[in-house]
Amino acid sequence: MSDPISIKKLIERISSGDIRIPAFQRDFVWEPDQVSFLLDSIYKEFPIGTIILWKTDNRLNSEKKLGFFNLPEPQKDYPVNYVLDGQQRLTCLFSVFQTELAPTSNEWIDIYFDMTSQENVQESLFLALDDSEVDLTRHFPVKTLFDSVEYRKATNSLPEGLVVKIDALQDKFKSYLIPNETFETDDRNKVAIVFERINRAGTELNIFELLAAWSWSDQFDLVDKFDELQEKIIDHGFDELCNDRDLQLRICAGIITGETTPNIMVPKI
Repeated sequence: MSDPISIKKLIERISSGDIRIPAFQRDFVWEPDQVSFLLDSIYKEFPIGTIILWKTDNRLNSEKKLGFFNLPEPQKDYPVNYVLDGQQRLTCLFSVFQTELAPTSNEWIDIYFDMTSQENVQESLFLALDDSEVDLTRHFPVKTLFDSVEYRKATNSLPEGLVVKIDALQDKFKSYLIPNETFETDDRNKVAIVFERINRAGTELNIFELLAAWSWSDQFDLVDKFDELQEKIIDHGFDELCNDRDLQLRICAGIITGETTPNIMVPKI
C-alpha cells in the first residue's frame, strides 16, 4: 500500500500528465448527483475507496481523456501511472477542483455546498446546480476550495458565521487523504488480468469492455481495432452504428463464429 494521497496532490499529478487513463477503461458515466454524493462523503470523512494505479515505463499507444478533459503529455520522463480502479472518482474530483485545463464539452455542472442546510449524516449537503439555480447567499462554489484567489473572492461577501463554516469545509477537503495502491509491471497481460478481476468484484463490465481488457496485449488492442472499424463504418454511410460497440462486436462474432452469445465472445476464466 502506498502512502495516502491528498486531493490537491492527485489533481497536480493528473494536470502534469503523470496519471493517465488507459484505452481499455470505460467512459465517465457518473451523474451530477453521484458527484455531489462523493463530495458529501469526503466532507463527512467517510472512506471513498482505494485508487489503484499501474506504474509502467512503457506508454500505451491508445489512451482516453479523463471525463471532459484531454490530458497533457507528461512534463517529465517515464514512468507514468495508468488508472486501473477509481477512474470515476478521480474524474469527479479533477473536474470539480482543477482550474488549468478547459473542458472539451459544456456538459459539466458545477457543485455547490448548501451553507444553510442542517448537518445530516444521511442527506447530502452538496448540490449540482445550473447557473440559473445558484443563490450565492446560500450556495458556495466548491470549485474554489483549492484556488486561494477565487476562494477569497467567494468568501468576501459572506457574513462571519458562514466564513467560519466555509473555512472548516475547506480544511476538510485539504486534509482528506485517499488510500492508493500502485501495481508496477511491464507485463500487459498481467495488467489485463488485474483490471478484469477488479471489475469482476465491483461494477460489471459490459461484453466489449471485458473482452478488450482480457484480450489486450503488446501485440493487440481491441479498442484500436474497433476505432479503425468506426472509420470504415462512417465511410460506408452507417454513422448510426458508431456508438454501439456491443452490436459491432456481436456482428463480428456472428461473421467469425456463426454465434453471438457471450459464451462465444468471452473466453472461460
